[in-house]
Amino acid sequence: MTSTRVSGFVRAPRPAVYRALTDARAIAAWRVPDDMTGRVHEFEAREGGRYRMSLIYDDPGRAGKSGARTDTFTGRFAALEPDRRVVELIEFDSPDPASQGVMTMTTTLSDADGGTEVVIEHEGIPDSVAPADNETGTRMALAKLAAFVEQRG
Repeated sequence: MTSTRVSGFVRAPRPAVYRALTDARAIAAWRVPDDMTGRVHEFEAREGGRYRMSLIYDDPGRAGKSGARTDTFTGRFAALEPDRRVVELIEFDSPDPASQGVMTMTTTLSDADGGTEVVIEHEGIPDSVAPADNETGTRMALAKLAAFVEQRG
């Protein structure tokens, strides 16, 4: 199991970014790598609340961790500090032992000149996910987060 840390900048205040971290429709739009589509099945944004989401590969030939073309995972909000930090415990729905285990994703927001610095740290990344792939997917998602929030003002 490995870890990664990726940061990005959003031209919007922390409350606007935090809302996008805790809204199911927003999550489905931005927390998705470029070659995938997101679908949120359930979402309860409160400490201890859980959610379930699928990332579906656009390419019908791609195999997912949970099934054909699909990476489905269940998360739990371990901490929600409004406008500051979100801590999530995430587990892939997969029969493959290399994809199992709890991964912690911590998103931290801080003021930056003209907007918000966003830092996403993943700890306990399953062995089936290459750290470089995790970083690439996180960078894609951060770019989509910035575009999503900035378009809404």
